[in-house]
Amino acid sequence: MDPQKQHLIKLAHTKMPFGRYEGRYLIDLPEYYIVWYKSKGLPKGQLGQMLGLVYELKLNGLEELVRNIKRQYPKP
Repeated sequence: MDPQKQHLIKLAHTKMPFGRYEGRYLIDLPEYYIVWYKSKGLPKGQLGQMLGLVYELKLNGLEELVRNIKRQYPKP
């Protein structure tokens, strides 16, 4: 499977591990929260990369793409 596709599938099934929105799928986080996090500074590592991608997806109105992936590829 294409690594980019695998990354999007993983993003679709990743939940926020801490904070106010703990347990929510990253793609379902409110836009204002993602924008706030981006201005504050995203966390290091994979979570920060995923939040950065969520920011770009929401900025371009493409979050439904990830929601469709979540439905199409259920978590094993």
